[in-house]
Amino acid sequence: MKSTPPNQGKLVRSIGLTSAVVLIISSVIGTGVFKKVAPMSAALESPSLVLIAWLVAGLISLAGTLSNAEVASMLADSGGEFVYFRKIYNRFFAFLFGWTNFAVIRTASIASIAYVFSQSLNSVFPFPTTAPSLAEINFIGLHPLDNLSVKLVAIALIIFLTYFNYKGLKLGENLSRVLTALMITVMLLIVILALLSNYGSLENITTNSVRYNADEMSGATLFKALALACLSAFWGYEGWASVGFIGGEMKNPQRNLPLALIIGTLIIMALYMSMNFVYLYILPIDDFIQIYESKNGIAAVAVVSHFLGSWGGILISGLILVATFNCASTTILLASRLFYAMANDKMFFKSVDYIHPDYNTPSRALFIQAIWTSLLVLSGTFDQLTDMLIFAAFIFYGATAFGVFVLRKKMPEAHRPYKVIGYPIVPAIFVLFCVILIVNTLIEKPVEALSGLGLMATGLPFYYYWTKKK
Repeated sequence: MKSTPPNQGKLVRSIGLTSAVVLIISSVIGTGVFKKVAPMSAALESPSLVLIAWLVAGLISLAGTLSNAEVASMLADSGGEFVYFRKIYNRFFAFLFGWTNFAVIRTASIASIAYVFSQSLNSVFPFPTTAPSLAEINFIGLHPLDNLSVKLVAIALIIFLTYFNYKGLKLGENLSRVLTALMITVMLLIVILALLSNYGSLENITTNSVRYNADEMSGATLFKALALACLSAFWGYEGWASVGFIGGEMKNPQRNLPLALIIGTLIIMALYMSMNFVYLYILPIDDFIQIYESKNGIAAVAVVSHFLGSWGGILISGLILVATFNCASTTILLASRLFYAMANDKMFFKSVDYIHPDYNTPSRALFIQAIWTSLLVLSGTFDQLTDMLIFAAFIFYGATAFGVFVLRKKMPEAHRPYKVIGYPIVPAIFVLFCVILIVNTLIEKPVEALSGLGLMATGLPFYYYWTKKK
């Protein structure tokens, strides 16, 4: 990173290993573990295949984490992959990563999480409905005023959390510690109560949907269905790499960053497998398919309400509110460091290269992030945003893992505090899976995929302007 001008504050190394693990968990566990079992059930029609999809997504994410950890141990700094890509590839590819995070990956993630928070709050305290005349207003194929009250609450949350994180890193970190501990406690409580209840049955785990056709669900059809289900599961795991954005604020990042990535991902995998086993243990898979097709419900709420009654519905709704609030706050905190790092390297808006002298936070990066994220909330639905997000994210996840091979060749004698376990098989598997997922998304969801690529391309004129100006 370039030196900080004397009239600014500076980023302070105050994040230890425990805090880094907490930030990973809180930046990942947001909405996917509560919602995605329904679309996955509709795609696979088999509870065992749903659990396999979650496990595969977790193992693939772990392979990516292990690969990312080697690169992070060598190149840790504020900005994460933006810094790595400058070393591994070139400034242009690093810019594409940063711009795509601004255009869709991180900002769409915040928008989606805030939207689910608002939806969950609306289910407890109903908001005013939008007048049909407003909901039907069409702007370039979008309906920005549809479900307006939910969108406005989501935007209010984004503004509040942006201001909260603007006031200091420690505030955001301490909030994450408290909310993450509460969230994990409630999740484990739900798992225990479900397994002890009289409502569940192992028969639900072994019984396929009435629609399931073993002859049809095989070969290429099975592969496509699993790939589509994994795309949903990956939304649940999305965000594990973003802790690298605060590498410049971490104590001993060469040691603590790779350790945090691995420990955090393993904890998340264990929680996800436990929660999804409980969902499918309590309710038959056809119930989840019905929830998906009705487009009017959250799978986790239906499950917990079923075996704990009305107070269970309140419990799970509270858990979703805590998880989404926590995840939105942490993602806002982490992503702003990336946009500051870009501006510091003269590849983003010049004014964003600023650290607040009193709070030592990238205040202008936080504010520009909030503005664009709020516009994304108005632009589309949760699923549209997340499908665009996952497709774009895995282009860069794969590039980071491939960077392990590049750095082994370019810098064979460099000190590596951590070396990826199972090299070269583990990073190769992750790179191959990223390629398969990207190609499959282009084929199966071309609109979302091309939208993601289009948003990436919007950065080209900015790159030309900023690099020429430099």
